[in-house]
Amino acid sequence: MNKQPYYLTTAIAYTSRKPHIGNTYEIVMTDALARFRRMQGYDVYFLTGTDEHGQKIEEIAKEAGITPQQHVDKIAGEIREICDLLNTTYDQFIRTTDPYHTKTVQDIFTKLYEQGDIYKGEYVGKYCTPCESFWTESQLVDGKCPDCGREVRDAKEEAYFLKLSKYQQWLEEYIEANPDFIYPESRKKEMLNNFIKPGLQDLCVSRTTVKWGIPVPFDDKHVIYIWIDALSNYITALGYDVNGNHGEHYQKYWPANVHVIGKDIVRFHSIYWIIMLHALGQPLPKQIFGHPWMLFGNDKMSKSRGNVIYADELVERFGVDAVRYYLLSEMPFASDGSITYETMIERFNSDLANTLGNLVNRTVAMLNQYFVGVIPTEALLSAAPDTEFDADLKAVAEATAPRVAELLDAFRVSDAIEVVMDLARRCNKYIDETTPWVLAKDPDARPRLAKVLYNLLCGIRCIGGLLKPFMPETAEKILAYTPDAVACAEEVSFARCAQFGGLQHGATIGAAKPLFVRVNAEAFLAELKAAEEQKAAAAKAAEQPAVEPFAEEIDIDTFFRSDLRVAKVIACEKVKKSSKLLCLQLDDGVSQRQVVSGIAKWYAPEDLIGKKVLLVANLKPVKLCGVESFGMICASDLPDGSCKVMFVDDTVPCGARLH
Repeated sequence: MNKQPYYLTTAIAYTSRKPHIGNTYEIVMTDALARFRRMQGYDVYFLTGTDEHGQKIEEIAKEAGITPQQHVDKIAGEIREICDLLNTTYDQFIRTTDPYHTKTVQDIFTKLYEQGDIYKGEYVGKYCTPCESFWTESQLVDGKCPDCGREVRDAKEEAYFLKLSKYQQWLEEYIEANPDFIYPESRKKEMLNNFIKPGLQDLCVSRTTVKWGIPVPFDDKHVIYIWIDALSNYITALGYDVNGNHGEHYQKYWPANVHVIGKDIVRFHSIYWIIMLHALGQPLPKQIFGHPWMLFGNDKMSKSRGNVIYADELVERFGVDAVRYYLLSEMPFASDGSITYETMIERFNSDLANTLGNLVNRTVAMLNQYFVGVIPTEALLSAAPDTEFDADLKAVAEATAPRVAELLDAFRVSDAIEVVMDLARRCNKYIDETTPWVLAKDPDARPRLAKVLYNLLCGIRCIGGLLKPFMPETAEKILAYTPDAVACAEEVSFARCAQFGGLQHGATIGAAKPLFVRVNAEAFLAELKAAEEQKAAAAKAAEQPAVEPFAEEIDIDTFFRSDLRVAKVIACEKVKKSSKLLCLQLDDGVSQRQVVSGIAKWYAPEDLIGKKVLLVANLKPVKLCGVESFGMICASDLPDGSCKVMFVDDTVPCGARLH
């Protein structure tokens, strides 16, 4: 049977710095939606990636003394590692430096130019480097960038422009006619009232003062400005072709079902991107969802404020699923979420350790204690009539999946998780109502005890299935305790989660293992504070590296007993029996000699060939790993434990002596 395609995307992450936990909410949320749709039977294609061009990256790379490509390679690698660390199931990770993306962006730019939607002019106005955005004087807020609040600078340069004004009326009418196109409602109103209806100005889409970007193919003075480059990723990834020879993925998945993006870039997606697509004659995405921000306390996370938390740090301390749970449950639908270590610990202990973990652990432990871990037979269960408590638990469980689906259809992820946790609370209440420990004391109540524990297993099976989009590893652990008579845990469909019952009678479920162990908040925060102080001290020490104490004084005659000569490395190779040693062939000005040096950790042989070094020429020969060494080259130990060879100016002749 052909599955219905479902294409969803995140915004591509900007490769300026390593992303903090607030930046990672979006990929986790989109992953939860992708997993949910797969459970519903859709053929899901999930795209994420990195945005890698622009002036900011050019400047950061220059400060670091590396090329922009080297910088984005490093940061893109870190971003992908975080996506993988958080167990996200993206189908494609696009980079805007990918050659296929570059070519298609150039084709798009050329097509828009040739059909008159892009024209050459001159930009005069204000420019914000961090946001890579141009502004008019009237758009500034207190003379600063209206997006980030930072300083702007005067800008004047030749540029190409996209004719947004040409499509203003069409765009306004389209949004009005499709009320759910921009979601939620507040974002749609903001776009219409603040940006579209006051009048769209044509958009600057090229730069001449920036070199790190995709060149305009017919005008090599210009590079294509970030928004045409970045926004096009949603179709270049699928194999879009300006001549209509689209790839298989484009034909299958486009238009996107939803672009999941932060509230700060809704304008670019709902105006610039939509006009670009319309001008190209392509179908529009079905929906644009602008989510809120994750703040640190009440503040936006910023390195300069010192309030940045990183995903890998949280995962190391709490585990992947706990971090996913917090991000997804703590972010409201329409207002900003908040994270601190204190609130993370509180939510971890109350929801995961107490409500969920304790429920599963108690249920499994009681089945092991009272029924040696075997799910009761149907015959035993039928000997006990249902009670009002049973009926109510079943009704709540069977109503949970439809409600979760309804909420996820509306992107109310935190509300959907809360509904699942409400079922866990109802199961805990059911334990109190039925008191299985009391029933266990009465041999005549054994059928009733069996039914209570069976119902609890059915309840936690629903919980486990419904947690798969949000906490996949935890869900698998729960489902392992509740073997299904009709499906393996790995194949739990969303419809199956709505069914109460159908466990595999007679199956053995194994011993209980805690899902989450409570965190001692006081000890945790004290340890965190100590670690931060240690990190700060280490950073300070790194800024002021310790200098090794000077050796005892010697006279000039003692110094001259060491014969220091300039020598040139003419060949070099690794010593086969050692991972630390290199064997160098040196021209010492008189003859060729062999020296073995323990620098293989920091230098490859090709790094040294042709370089001139300082040689201690009168050391007695020694054998290192069976290889003879006639002298020693000079190097410096650095505070971080590394080593730097002392190279000599190439104009100094071989054999020259150091005085």
